[in-house]
Amino acid sequence: MDVESWLAARAGIAHRDEVGRAGFTAGAVADAVRAGRVRRIRRVWVALPRGDGDLIRAAELGGRVACLSVARRRGWWIPEQVDVQPHLHFRPNGRAVPFDGVSHWTKPLSPVSPASLLESVEDALAHIASCLDREAALVVWESAIRSENLSTDALRAVRWRSRASAECAAEVNGLSDSGLETLAIVRLSRWGVPIRQQLYLAGHPVDLLIGDRLVVQLDGFAHHSTSKDRTRDLRHDAELRLRGYTVLRFSYAQVIHDWPAVERTIGRAIAAGAHLA
Repeated sequence: MDVESWLAARAGIAHRDEVGRAGFTAGAVADAVRAGRVRRIRRVWVALPRGDGDLIRAAELGGRVACLSVARRRGWWIPEQVDVQPHLHFRPNGRAVPFDGVSHWTKPLSPVSPASLLESVEDALAHIASCLDREAALVVWESAIRSENLSTDALRAVRWRSRASAECAAEVNGLSDSGLETLAIVRLSRWGVPIRQQLYLAGHPVDLLIGDRLVVQLDGFAHHSTSKDRTRDLRHDAELRLRGYTVLRFSYAQVIHDWPAVERTIGRAIAAGAHLA
């Protein structure tokens, strides 16, 4: 395998130490550079001419991909109203560089390998807590917990340096099955009515149980991809109603684009006592 093929399997960029450990000699890399097949960045990185844009930018500027850029790369759910600009992390005593995006100049919470162009999960979460409002930050944090299989106890044990990140760590519970669920629980919890998440009723989990009898189900963007899924949900809704529960089901579009109507419907159900045993 030549160095170009090896780099292509690694997002098109790697630290020179990794290149050496992979068995490529300095001479082989120099030959590839002279031929224009690869290039050196800041004498530390070896990259394909068209490697991963985020990583190349971070290497060129002497930073690491950070915050929401890490969230996007790792597949954490980001509310669609959030403007995801490029985010980079730089050493707090580093030199300012021109950058068309968001710069973070903080001391890292968790060390990462010099060969990594991504900041740690903990640092990404800390920056997200500072960049976004509380509601949006909690949505991303809950998604990170699911995606990264994080422990809420471990998150609370981190020595967070900002009040925003410490409060997010204290509030997340790891129960949300989707970003919609986190949005709903954050907004509805302000009412002071008891709400439980992912409770098993009639053999299947429900997204939210308000009080004792009001079930709220939230259908994600890709929900009901098959007729079988839809039939299963309708059967479960019917069984819950037969057992005395009130079931309200809302779509992704309703929660994201018409929340006041969703909130009003749930409020009316509570006013009618549908949440009471």
